Amino acid sequence: MANPLYDTLFGRHAGSSMPFLHLAEGNSLSYDAFLRLTARFAHAICAEGLVPGDRLAAQIEKSSEALAVYAACAQAGIVFLPLNTGYTADEISYFLQDSGARLLLCDGSRRAALQAVAELAGARLMTLDADGTGALPDAARDQPETFTTVPRKADDLAALLYTSGTTGRSKGAMLTQSNLISNAQILTEYWRFTDRDILLHALPIFHTHGLFVATNIILLTGGSMIFLPKFDLDQVIALLPRATSMMGVPTFYTRLLDDPRFNRDLVAHMRLFISGSAPLLAETHVAFEERTGHRVLERYGMTETNMNTSNPYDGERRAGTVGFPLPGVDLKIADPQSGKPLPQGEIGLIEVRGPNVFKGYWNMPEKTAEELRADGFFITGDLGLIDNQGYVQIVGRNKDLIISGGYNIYPKEIELLLDEQPGVLESAVVGVPHPDFGETVVGFLVAQKGDTLDLDAIAQAASKSLARFKHPRRLIVLDELPRNTMGKVQKNVLRAEYAGLFTSG
Repeated sequence: MANPLYDTLFGRHAGSSMPFLHLAEGNSLSYDAFLRLTARFAHAICAEGLVPGDRLAAQIEKSSEALAVYAACAQAGIVFLPLNTGYTADEISYFLQDSGARLLLCDGSRRAALQAVAELAGARLMTLDADGTGALPDAARDQPETFTTVPRKADDLAALLYTSGTTGRSKGAMLTQSNLISNAQILTEYWRFTDRDILLHALPIFHTHGLFVATNIILLTGGSMIFLPKFDLDQVIALLPRATSMMGVPTFYTRLLDDPRFNRDLVAHMRLFISGSAPLLAETHVAFEERTGHRVLERYGMTETNMNTSNPYDGERRAGTVGFPLPGVDLKIADPQSGKPLPQGEIGLIEVRGPNVFKGYWNMPEKTAEELRADGFFITGDLGLIDNQGYVQIVGRNKDLIISGGYNIYPKEIELLLDEQPGVLESAVVGVPHPDFGETVVGFLVAQKGDTLDLDAIAQAASKSLARFKHPRRLIVLDELPRNTMGKVQKNVLRAEYAGLFTSG
């Protein structure tokens, strides 16, 4: 029996001397060299006692070795669980215990902080540093450079990705081999990627965008990637002349536009710029096209589904929209109460169905039943409409989701922490527009009667327990929170009143 994910993305390149990764240090790694590294890692992971279906959690910096861990998991039938490098030990503890991960990979600098967390969850701990050193590479060094690929079925789990819920409890989205393969195949054709493409890759690989969109497409086509540890403006500008395509979040494009070196001549050879993970402002679209002659292609996806829609490769890429449903993806706008389809142009909940839609939430059958309909449609929680030319527009988020710099942030998690702080009666967290990050977090606090709030201490508490991208950029004390006649906090009022906090002037 075959292993569809490994065979389709990785195994097809066995023995190929073609370049796969162009690294920041200037050297390149061929497909063959990458797969030999993958095999050694697969042996080392299995030597730790992991068997097909087990979960491997990885909170590691981006590197060629980190990418080989993903490939090794695919080859060994292990479920890959990538974790944001900004997560705190408290957050990691939940993910380990909920997923039942057997092995946690971390950067050596975090070993001391995470050792007890791993032990509490019954997981082994190994290190992998950004420079390719650590306990895992040491264990893999003398292992064979071939590994017998473990048979898997298309419906077997390939990855477990956690996405926060408005209750504050994170949900593990179960993605199958066929979920990942089908989406990569559709996007490769829709965006016209070939083996001649060189993708400038500055995205993180603990996220759907950087791992399951960018990387899988290049693996499927046999192209190559300029594989940067992170977005560094000088590096990106220096390396763009070697690339044919780029995927990024809006922050990438606003920072490029702020630099006079970024001009039409620099990107004259480029084929495609893609943006996602957060809305791209219409003025950024216009400025980018005026500066470069290129129209950014915007698309729409989420952890549970990978990509759902895209602006066209040929045809109008319309600012303020996320284009059309991808081939094979059914999309409807539904009434939030009844679930019935709404007429064209009306705002409702976006629901999608297709081979890209996840299997359900890990150990959460009730939540799965709430969000996955019996007919296969997934209730995304995003509010949108379809205009008279078929373009999908996202107009809001049903659950007050904040997307900052491409990362999903759910206010309830932050509110629970703020409410625990000395002197705080209640809190509300909203996202407000930010020129760099699309949105950023603002916390509103009401003090208990007679108390004065220590905002510095509250901010410090948030920084200790929450990943950096979740930190409130501003804490504002109010006499009371705005409420409607039913007593519900009107976050829309807060968002409107403070919309210019970071953008005015």
